[in-house]
Amino acid sequence: MSNPKVLVLMGGPDAEREVSIRSGTRVAEALVRAGGWEVESRLIGRITNEDLAQMQFDVAFPVLHGPWGEGGPLQEILEAEGRPFVGCRSKSARLAMDKAASKMYAQRIGVRTPPSRIVTSPADLDLEPPFVLKPVDDGSSVDMRICHDQVTGHQACLELLKGRPRLLAERFIKGREITVGILHRQVLPIIEIVPSVDFYDYEAKYNRDDTKYLFDSDIDPEHTAAASAWALQVFDAIGCRDIARVDFMVDERGPWFLEINTMPGMTDHSLIPKAASHVGISFEEVCASLATAGLARRARDRGLADISPSPALRAE
Repeated sequence: MSNPKVLVLMGGPDAEREVSIRSGTRVAEALVRAGGWEVESRLIGRITNEDLAQMQFDVAFPVLHGPWGEGGPLQEILEAEGRPFVGCRSKSARLAMDKAASKMYAQRIGVRTPPSRIVTSPADLDLEPPFVLKPVDDGSSVDMRICHDQVTGHQACLELLKGRPRLLAERFIKGREITVGILHRQVLPIIEIVPSVDFYDYEAKYNRDDTKYLFDSDIDPEHTAAASAWALQVFDAIGCRDIARVDFMVDERGPWFLEINTMPGMTDHSLIPKAASHVGISFEEVCASLATAGLARRARDRGLADISPSPALRAE
């Protein structure tokens, strides 16, 4: 009997295309090392239903970051074709990618998040500075600005709105940045992120080697426990599955939810692999368990015997 075929999709049309290629390449290599899979990697742009219909695979592993590849459109194509895949369903992917919507869901379940506004012109900037301006539906700190006064905010708003129809203005929380990884509803160890620059920007995330990632942080244990619990609550409220990373700022009042990422980076700088490794889960095990979760959904759809990850990595 031949091994199941997993198709690793990478690239896409979004701003994080290069990060996606790095992530997808590592995932494909890890699946080959894990064994038991026929692995095909495919670099894509913006594919159609017709394009997908020509692709032969048992489960798709879309390692894309950004509004098209991670935020619902690609997932809708996979669903329309009835093809099993790793990651969120399209509706949950759209909710998670929309930072304003995910913050609304967090607030509904009692998770604290900084006050924010949707901004379509500088006239909408009624938050007292300092505040953060960022795209509503992008990641990796692409086009993010920290504005310490209204003049800077006005200028940043005009600049960013040239390429985007709307932004999110969010109250700046001065504190410590942490992230909580979730793998098959297993909450991974919290990582505190300590960049050597003003904030954890694209360069610090993917290209610099001077960012510190701390597992033994001295943040109040009550605050970290709250962040872990809230991360899983937001994951469930939005309807996520398989994997996510939830970002918080922590000050003296506790954690503040910022956003949830439903296909986090898988590069050698990325945080889910680091957190999993810290509890003895190799990158090969992470990737194989995710592919297995998607394959299990295909088996259930066809009425076949369930194929499940190991007990420590139990899927939805």
